[in-house]
Amino acid sequence: MKDSKEITANTKEQQYQLLLTLANNIAGARNRADLWEILTDQLLSTLHASYYTVCLINDNDQTHSPFLYSTPDSIPSVTGESPIIQKKHDWHDGIFDRGIASETPLIFDLDAVLKTGNAPQYVYHWYNSGIREMAVARIMHAKEPKGLLYLYARQKGSFTRDQYNLLRAITDMLGSGISNILANEKIEAQLQEIDQYRRQLEQENNYLREERSKHQPATGSMIGQSAAMQTIQEWVSKVSPTDTTVLILGETGTGKEMIAHAIHAASSRSQQLMIKVNCAALPANLIESELFGHEKGSFTGALERRIGKIELANNSTLFLDEIGEMPLELQAKILRALQEKEIERIGGNATIKVNVRLIAATNRNLQQEVAAGRFRHDLYYRLNVFPVELPPLRQRREDIPLLANSFMQRFAGNMGKQLDSIAPAAMKKLLAYHWPGNIRELEHLLERTVLLTTSSTIEDIQLPGNAHELLPGTADQVQSLADMEREYILKIVRLSGGRISGPSGAAAKLQLPHTTLISKMQKLGIRKTHFLDGAHND
Repeated sequence: MKDSKEITANTKEQQYQLLLTLANNIAGARNRADLWEILTDQLLSTLHASYYTVCLINDNDQTHSPFLYSTPDSIPSVTGESPIIQKKHDWHDGIFDRGIASETPLIFDLDAVLKTGNAPQYVYHWYNSGIREMAVARIMHAKEPKGLLYLYARQKGSFTRDQYNLLRAITDMLGSGISNILANEKIEAQLQEIDQYRRQLEQENNYLREERSKHQPATGSMIGQSAAMQTIQEWVSKVSPTDTTVLILGETGTGKEMIAHAIHAASSRSQQLMIKVNCAALPANLIESELFGHEKGSFTGALERRIGKIELANNSTLFLDEIGEMPLELQAKILRALQEKEIERIGGNATIKVNVRLIAATNRNLQQEVAAGRFRHDLYYRLNVFPVELPPLRQRREDIPLLANSFMQRFAGNMGKQLDSIAPAAMKKLLAYHWPGNIRELEHLLERTVLLTTSSTIEDIQLPGNAHELLPGTADQVQSLADMEREYILKIVRLSGGRISGPSGAAAKLQLPHTTLISKMQKLGIRKTHFLDGAHND
């Protein structure tokens, strides 16, 4: 029979071998999963424990939270509540604070702890899971407490004082191992962030390439021998080399974007791509993110950081098309960005300096918009430094032959056709048409005509069906698309008795979501006074 000295020697030898194995394994752990296997497979049986939890001090130094723990599904409970509670626990719970303050492990009788009446919530859950004894040992690293190792046993007396030295040695190893794992996780998170940023840059680069190919100035857009166009070209040549803000005015289709491209191309910023934002094409709830960018998690759906168009246009030109459509609440932020030359991403707290040359364009009368309260007067004066007003095509008819031939040659080349000219009769029709869609309408009409032409000469051009209503001398009969849309919506709303939503509302008759109809009405300046009973006069 072995005497007590021999048993003690064997026990020490077993503990030494255990510590040696644990030291090697913990040092090799690179993530939580590795460490979880080590603690679950090697630690519990050695220390006569049923379950364990490693709780770490949070960054606020006021609370602690579970870091590693036994699988919750493996822990029975009479109440069905898991004792692994993920929420942050206060330091001063009578268990954690005592364990952190003690240089030696502590053993708690759960019956005695519960009799005090102020036991932390997790103790009640462990008791309902059949646990009757709990041991805690402080985890240290670099002489600083990092957390506690909790051990749980079903039988009282499972933990004894002769395990103290073993426990302290194990927690010292855990301190180093956990610090390594946290460092690895931080590095991994940084690498993921770098990878996300790299992918975002690739996306932005793709965007830039697409914009470059999509927005090459169209042949003929700056062509013109009329006095009006010669004046425009002179203005463009004077303002382009400067950083002066330019406001381009004109009807839809007059070539405002092409003028913006021409100004940018002749500027010192021409090596960078001009960044365009169409204020009318973006929903009001997205345009701020599009302009200023956002941080990851700043709102629902913000899964990664996004660079805004203003930041993307740093050291280049930002073209805000249809700026008259910009929501009023966002106009103040744009004004601040222009004046302070700095922005903040949504959800961010860092100020980003930007050097952006602004070109804006609109088909609205901004002075009328200011008077109506739909556009900020201070932003208007900030934009209206160098206004350039483009004439409609009907006021520069002498340029129509040049533009038409330029479009014909471009589309013929794209389609692999040989076209030499436009017949005089066809050109006469082009000169007589009123062109409510301006240059864009002429461009699209020539594209269709070239596509249908089978000879080397364009003999005829099919104008829109209502062209007879748009001959010279009838300009006062022409309504803009916005006016026509406004009148039609007003008519439907009045027929619906002023109701917007619902089965018999105007939105249903127009086959539109009621939110879309309300948005359109706001943009068109339609108010209740326009369609309520007794207020039908506009």
